[in-house]
Amino acid sequence: MADRWATFDCYGTLIDWDGGIRATLVRLWPEADAEGLLSRYHEIEPRVQLEGSPTYRQVLTKGLCLLADAEGLELRPGDEGALAESLPDWPPFSEVPGELAELRRRGWRIGILSNTDPDLLEASLGRIGEPVDARVTAADAGSYKPAHGHWERFRERVGADPAAHVHVGASAFHDLGPAGELGLPAVWINRLGESSDLPRAAELPSLAGLADALDGIRPTGSV
Repeated sequence: MADRWATFDCYGTLIDWDGGIRATLVRLWPEADAEGLLSRYHEIEPRVQLEGSPTYRQVLTKGLCLLADAEGLELRPGDEGALAESLPDWPPFSEVPGELAELRRRGWRIGILSNTDPDLLEASLGRIGEPVDARVTAADAGSYKPAHGHWERFRERVGADPAAHVHVGASAFHDLGPAGELGLPAVWINRLGESSDLPRAAELPSLAGLADALDGIRPTGSV
C-alpha cells in the first residue's frame, strides 16, 4: 500500500507570514499604514522572484527596498535585510503543531514545498517542532512557485504515488493553481477569507480539522 503524503506550503499556511512581515514593517515605519504596505509588498515580491534566480534572502531584501522606494519611505542603512533577519522568529499558527502531530498519528507522511532558503526553512520548522519527512525549497527546485519545480523535485526524491498525495496551501496563486495543473487534489487553507474559482478538494479557515479532511480525500487503504 502506498504511503499517503500531504505536502504543505509553509509561509502563510503553517507560519504566520503576514504577521511576520507586518511586524517588521511596523517596526521600520511605525507611522505608516501597515496594511497598505503589506498589500503593496505582496504585489512586489512575486515580480522579484522572476528576476533571474535570487535566493529568498535576496528576494526579501530587494522587495523591501523596492517597497520603500515605491512608498517614499526612508530605509536606514543596515535595515535592508530586516525581513530576512526577522523570518526565523515568525511564529507558527497556534493549531499547526497539534494538527501535524495528528496527521502523523494517522499515518500521513509530511512534506514541505516552500519558496524559501534551506536555512530559513530549517529555522521555521524548528519553531513548529514537529518532524517532517521531506522538504523542497526554492533553492532545490531552481524556481519559485507557482512554477512546478517544487512538485517535480518532490516526486523525484520520494517517489510519491500521485493517487496518495494531497497538497495543502494558503495561496490560490502559489498552491491551488499549480496543484490543479498537476492533477493533484488540494486543500485551501483560506485564512484570509478570499474567493477563488480555482478547484480544490476542500477548504478550511485554518489547519484545524485538516486530518479529517485529508482522510476524506485519501482514505486509509484506498491506494
